[in-house]
Amino acid sequence: MIAYESVGHRFDERVVLDDVTLALPEHRVGFVGANGSGKSTLARMVNGLVRPTSGRVLVDGLDPARQGAAVRRRVGFVFTNPDSQIVMPTAGEDVAFSLRRTVRDRTERAARAAEVLAAHGLDGYADHPAHQLSGGQKQLLALCGMLALDPDVLVCDEPTTLLDLRNTRRFAEILRGLRQQVLLVTHDLDLLTDFDRVVVLDGGKVVADDVPAPALRHYRELVA
Repeated sequence: MIAYESVGHRFDERVVLDDVTLALPEHRVGFVGANGSGKSTLARMVNGLVRPTSGRVLVDGLDPARQGAAVRRRVGFVFTNPDSQIVMPTAGEDVAFSLRRTVRDRTERAARAAEVLAAHGLDGYADHPAHQLSGGQKQLLALCGMLALDPDVLVCDEPTTLLDLRNTRRFAEILRGLRQQVLLVTHDLDLLTDFDRVVVLDGGKVVADDVPAPALRHYRELVA
């Protein structure tokens, strides 16, 4: 369960989030809104990348602002640009790097990394230079790095923005099959049609919160 309790956030004098209260038990939840609406800030609070200036966020009863290490063991995060997450020379080494604290044996880490890559569309790429992958492959690699840790929650902040249609569909298909609770921030409304719930933000406030069809209709009317 992810809960936002009267959450607010200010940056200097600008109000980014204004008294947001939500309980999110659903398996797949989408956040939509115009640029600057507060949706990414809301998502980044789940693993402590951003801290509320008022109220609190809870992940299974844990506060990311106070118990960050424990929360980050439960929550994986995928950014818009995968280059911000890829740190090692090859794809296999990059996924293995994610496992360095939980799997001590180097050979076992490499084998686990290869298994994760193969399971998510990168079979045979363990020795491939990570930064020479295509944009879609890089985003899959960033996702693999998170899934290797087997988190309970996966937060994705506009992960398909830099992807073409084919890779967007591949990424969406992988998300669809995950056991993890998924929070997806996106401008691609087609990705959300089969989600359990969609939260619409505008000016730092929740202005719609429903199953996809009515929530997305509200958002389309809002921006029309």
